[in-house]
Amino acid sequence: MTMQRRQFLGTMAAAGAVLGAPAVFGQAKPRVVVIGGGAGGATCARYIARDSEGAIDVILVEPSEVYYTCFFSNLYLGGFRDFESLGHRYDKLASDHGITLARDMAAGVDRDAGTVTLAGGEMLFYDRLVIAPGIDFADGSVPGWDLSKAEIMPHAYKAGPQTQLLKAQVEAMPEGGTFCMIAPPNPYRCPPGPYERISMVAHLLTQANPSAKILLVDPKEKYSKQGLFEEGWQRHYSGMITRIGPDFGGDKVEVRPEAMEVVIDGEVERVDVCNVIPGQRAGAIAEAAGVTDDTGWVPVNPHSMASRADPKVFVLGDASAQGDMPKSGFAANSQAKVAAMVIRAELSGSKAFPAKYSNTCWSLIATDDGVKVGASYEATDEKIASVDSFISQTGEDAALRKATYEESLGWYAGITADIFG
Repeated sequence: MTMQRRQFLGTMAAAGAVLGAPAVFGQAKPRVVVIGGGAGGATCARYIARDSEGAIDVILVEPSEVYYTCFFSNLYLGGFRDFESLGHRYDKLASDHGITLARDMAAGVDRDAGTVTLAGGEMLFYDRLVIAPGIDFADGSVPGWDLSKAEIMPHAYKAGPQTQLLKAQVEAMPEGGTFCMIAPPNPYRCPPGPYERISMVAHLLTQANPSAKILLVDPKEKYSKQGLFEEGWQRHYSGMITRIGPDFGGDKVEVRPEAMEVVIDGEVERVDVCNVIPGQRAGAIAEAAGVTDDTGWVPVNPHSMASRADPKVFVLGDASAQGDMPKSGFAANSQAKVAAMVIRAELSGSKAFPAKYSNTCWSLIATDDGVKVGASYEATDEKIASVDSFISQTGEDAALRKATYEESLGWYAGITADIFG
């Protein structure tokens, strides 16, 4: 069922023994509260509810009625998808699986009491807690930029209005203007994402503003799929894209949003659009729950995705520090299934199997020019470890690249159905 906040509060007051108290053997079903309705949280909620066949109550805390996927949002920027195709509702999670949707923000977690407090003041008791909040941005990562400047220099790294704003800015660039991206330092959400975005902006500009230039300012010496992207940029967008790495000041950058200036190692560049992708950390509720470490991420048990600070709290996807897996939608979905299996076993006595994980990240460079990277993983006591990996190769023929792109379309349709029902 779906509840708006006022209705949710009224229901809790009337039925506090069901929603407002910890589970008691013989009196109530065990309860799992899931914070965050993205690829990790929604998948985990769905699999626990579906596979427990009603034996476990699941409450999904998510303020948005529609979730827009960050994965594939670059294709919207490039003109390969419409914005509505990125949006997914939670209705089927409620109607098909009996998940209770709490339309509110999680404001706090008391792990000793086993409670989550919502922004509206409601309190949810849990037997197990899943935190899947995605990312927030690291303060001071790019001097001169903070969230108050995102309407001038958008990050567009949380899909939604920011994605639409960035595309509108690119489309409004003057003829021969300059698009600049400030790429993030490691670790961050979707390692190939900034470079696919450069590709998609280049594709858009070649259609409408072919004399425009792209300036990529990057603090990293190397990045995911570098050879594939650079081969593709040379083939499709020769002369348009310039990358400035740390050897030339890419790690010494500040921005002046009101003046639309980027300062690179003391040199001022005037730009027309600036996409600032800052350094990142786990979503703020993870820190509020007391499960992050000094890096800003959450160390987890590779066998279960449980926080190393609290075995009753599971942390999925981008927020987790788990080892070799990248921060991606595919990875979050894979981790969620392991966590759901473990939680179900702990609360209902079902069988749990050894954890196995997988990931693939597709990127589109130009029309029908798709590439991918991925791996399979196993849990060790130390980390989630890669055991077998693959990557597209430079020089592949057009038919293979087209097939790779079409494979990605099938994956998107399949994973969004797996997440949202």
